Amino acid sequence: MIKFEHSIFALPFALTGAFEALRATQLGWTAAAWKLLWIVVAMVGARSAAMTFNRIVDAAIDARNPRTKFRQLPAGTLSSRFAWGFFVAAVAVFLLAAALLGPLCLQLAPLALGVVLVYSYTKRFTSWCHLVLGLALGIAPAAAWIAVAGSLSWSVVWLTGAVMLWTAGFDIIYACQDYEFDGREGLFSLPQRFGIAGALWISRLLHVGMMFCLWQFHAAFSQSPLTLTALAVVVALLLYEHSLVRANDLSRVNAAFFTVNGWIGVLFLVFWASGQYFSHAATRN
Repeated sequence: MIKFEHSIFALPFALTGAFEALRATQLGWTAAAWKLLWIVVAMVGARSAAMTFNRIVDAAIDARNPRTKFRQLPAGTLSSRFAWGFFVAAVAVFLLAAALLGPLCLQLAPLALGVVLVYSYTKRFTSWCHLVLGLALGIAPAAAWIAVAGSLSWSVVWLTGAVMLWTAGFDIIYACQDYEFDGREGLFSLPQRFGIAGALWISRLLHVGMMFCLWQFHAAFSQSPLTLTALAVVVALLLYEHSLVRANDLSRVNAAFFTVNGWIGVLFLVFWASGQYFSHAATRN
């Protein structure tokens, strides 16, 4: 019904926020390992709850959409009772992880759940639903920082902004596939409002905004030229992503959406963490 590997979209950026918080707080290895473990558990729990809720809420719509009618709920291979049970279990896992990460995390957990769940309704009333999805994933780096440090640094909000704009941009590309269906159903999206060509230009502009936010994040947390490699990799992959999609050719949307965006998060984390590590090692020596 859902794919756990889709958690990879926001998880590397959440871990980046967590690692920077660990550098700032200088927690011991044992405490840091437990923090990272429960951050991952919390993210998988929240993502699983959000995706399951989306499948439940959209089951009737999915059944009418040729692209999604074979999903498990509309196809009848899974029951709504099972889906609701899985949703409750995922929420419980998320709340448990939040509680183990600290009192502030538990207090903020209902707010985080509200953000990730409300997205499922937004395409019924606003064309800017993509930004709500972006916010749902974008809060992950800030949440990870709070989980480690116990408070929020406004500098990490640049990373939240980057993930929000990145997610909204690639969700617009994905939504282009349902341009005709959304029009028939009266659903809202930027492709439906501005046309596919116009929506793709908005997606590109959002990804330019993403890079501005990443640059500001770099300026706040790194003095190493090595971490600029992380930004360069993201730029290269975004250019490749947009080269795969044209207004008159959406045949490679899945490659642009799933494959490229999965690599963006992973490679950003790898190059950023490597740059920070070697910079710290050089300073120490």
